[in-house]
Amino acid sequence: MIFICVVSFVIIQRIIELFVARNNEKWIRSQGGYEVGARHYPYMVAMHVGFFISLIVEFLVFERSVPAFWYLLFIIFLMLQMMRVWVISSLGRYWNTKILVLPGAQVVKKGPFHFIRHPNYFVVTLEIIVIPLMLGAYFTALIFTILNFIILSVRIPIEEAALREVTDYKEVF
Repeated sequence: MIFICVVSFVIIQRIIELFVARNNEKWIRSQGGYEVGARHYPYMVAMHVGFFISLIVEFLVFERSVPAFWYLLFIIFLMLQMMRVWVISSLGRYWNTKILVLPGAQVVKKGPFHFIRHPNYFVVTLEIIVIPLMLGAYFTALIFTILNFIILSVRIPIEEAALREVTDYKEVF
């Protein structure tokens, strides 16, 4: 039951976020914004889809069980969801799953961005660890943590370079 609830919640959440991202993308593009780093985006999408497939397969096929300490990880998961909402609401129309930049825009410095440079990536990284551990899917936690670090090692430098080029990012950070 815990497995179905958590996985269903996260999948539905991600689908809703894709609609939000699409609306935000339309707005940013209408303001003169554009995408950078599009070449790695399909790999990132594939990694996230693969994460859910791996999680489901590992739990069901390998008959994993929820560990006794799942409730502690569930508390962390809930805190991560609150932080996710804080990140998305702080970025507002600038939040997206793609790297979209708007020339002349001011970098968001409020909310979690006041404390950490990439809070969304921080949340996603922890989710990729916490969700599988909460469900006893240790292989998924390990493999997708590594894959996520590889994707972020490509994505973050591209994003920061684009922000430095067309916004006040270098003055802020």
